[in-house]
Order: sequence, then C-alpha cells, then structure tokens
Amino acid sequence: MAAPVSFARITPADRPPFTVAYERKGAGEPIVLLHGIGHHLQAWHPVSDILAASHEVISLDLPGFGASPALPGGSTYDLDTVLPLLTAAFTELGADRPHVVGNSLGGLLALELGRRRAVRSVTALSPAGFWTRAERRYAFGVLRGMYAGAQALPEPMVETLARSALGRASLTGTIYAHPGRRSADAVVAETRALRDAAGFAATLAAGRGVRFTDDVPDVPVTIGWGSRDRLLLPRQGVRAKHTIPGARLVRLPGCGHVPMNDDPALVARVVLDTVR
Repeated sequence: MAAPVSFARITPADRPPFTVAYERKGAGEPIVLLHGIGHHLQAWHPVSDILAASHEVISLDLPGFGASPALPGGSTYDLDTVLPLLTAAFTELGADRPHVVGNSLGGLLALELGRRRAVRSVTALSPAGFWTRAERRYAFGVLRGMYAGAQALPEPMVETLARSALGRASLTGTIYAHPGRRSADAVVAETRALRDAAGFAATLAAGRGVRFTDDVPDVPVTIGWGSRDRLLLPRQGVRAKHTIPGARLVRLPGCGHVPMNDDPALVARVVLDTVR
C-alpha cells in the first residue's frame, strides 16, 4: 500500500535550500530507495511493502523529478552537487548512514554514496556509469526518445494506450521486461512524471562524462542486473564487478532495466540479503 507523499525542506549548510518529496513506511534500520532518471518514487511500490515488513523504508523523488521541485536556478545536477544534497536529506529525515538501494541513475548515486562511506550498504540495480562511449550514446539516445515521446503524446492518448497490455508495452517496454504487469494507472503516472521531469535535460547533460571507475571498499555492495535490460546492457554488470571486486554480482532472470515491477520478490530478496 502506498504511503502518503510528504515534503521536507532541506537547508544544507553551504548550499541553497531545496525541497524533496518522499514516502516513509515501516520501522527498523532505514533503507532509502533512489529511482532512475525520468522516473519517480512510485517505481518502488512493488517492493517497498515487502521491505517495510522489517525496515523503515524511505523512497525519495530525486531533485527535479517526480514531485520534488527543480533545484534553485543555476544549480547543476552533477554528482558533486546532488550527493551532498542527498546526505543532507538523509540527515533531515532522521536516516543518517542508511542502507541505500538505487536503480539506474539511483544506482550510480548509491555507489558514489558508498564510495564516500555515507551509507551502511549499497544495492545497485542496473547502475549507470559502467558503459562504453558507444553504449552511453545508445542509452542517452533511447532516453531522449522516451522523453520526447512523453512530451508529444496528449494525456488522453496515454490513458487510452495504458488500458491495454500492448499499449503499456509501447509506453514502457524499454524499461520493463513485462510491461503488461504494470497497472494502467501506474503507466499513466510514470509517463506524466517523465514528461514533467524538470531535471531531465540537466541530469542527462551532466552524465555525458560520467564513468564509475573506483572501488567501493568497506561497504557491502550488491550489483543486480536484469537479464533482459534493453537500456543498459547486462554485460555492463561484468565491468561493474571488475571495478568493484568485492561486490556481489546478481543476475536477475527475466527482468528489464527497472526490475522492481518485473520480479518484486526477487528484488526484495536481493536487497534484504545485502542489508543483512
């Protein structure tokens, strides 16, 4: 069951204040969930209740995505800007050094937080940053196409498409291996979130030169990769394991780029195994 979306005003010591949208449920050691570019915190709904049975679960809308407003004018969306904002948000929400789980962009952020020892453990699902130049160009081209499509389609047409499994596949087949399993309402909402993502262009621009090349010592790390990821190809998981030798690399059979909806039980088990 979805928790109410709340808003927190974050006031970092050395940066302009910003607002973050979040959901909180459960009790116990905190787990923070970070979504990918153009998505929103509702991407985690298929797994958040499972995790909340044993932990406090906080799902965030990253700045400029979902219900979180864009950063103040002139702010960049690069790692050196966003990571301190996330740690400030963790503190404000009473979740210092949480376990962090991220997908795609969120996975990259989770790994960087782990590298900086700002979290207790990292579970990264198809994290960005392990691409070749050609793979990055391909992924960014697909993302730009999805963004343009979300902006071009009138909402009544999105609602009509979302009523059928074939229509849901046309809207979300790039990120889900089983788009027909996503509800019509969820597909409409995430298409709207992509259309209205104020931070999309700036985040994509900041990612052009990003590659994750450092180890993440002293923090438990699991990297999960869907066997049917069409956006960041599964071979990138092997590179991630070479970069972070101590990480556990887990194959997610039958899952796409956003595996939480394709196999919620498997994703939740991978997360909880890392947290334990």
